[in-house]
Amino acid sequence: MYRIALYVFGGLAILAGLLIGALNSDAASVDLLVLEFTWPLGLVIVCAFVLGLLLGLATLWVLSVLPLKMRLRKAHKTAQSKPADLAVQPKDPL
Repeated sequence: MYRIALYVFGGLAILAGLLIGALNSDAASVDLLVLEFTWPLGLVIVCAFVLGLLLGLATLWVLSVLPLKMRLRKAHKTAQSKPADLAVQPKDPL
């Protein structure tokens, strides 16, 4: 199921990239202070989208996933260091 969804999503991404590239074929100058490129506008749009996506995912990982992993690691260490008789036992629901 996931493989089919991956193929469909990949095909749609390729189709969207081709469509953006075909509709925006004019040249655009990208000035990076030290370097200057002249690329098709469609490529600039797709590169900006991918760069924004990667920066957003990296920010999410640093601000959300990494602290949660650190808290989980700390909780595991604390649980491992407690003696078995002091550990909280689950209550019987009946």
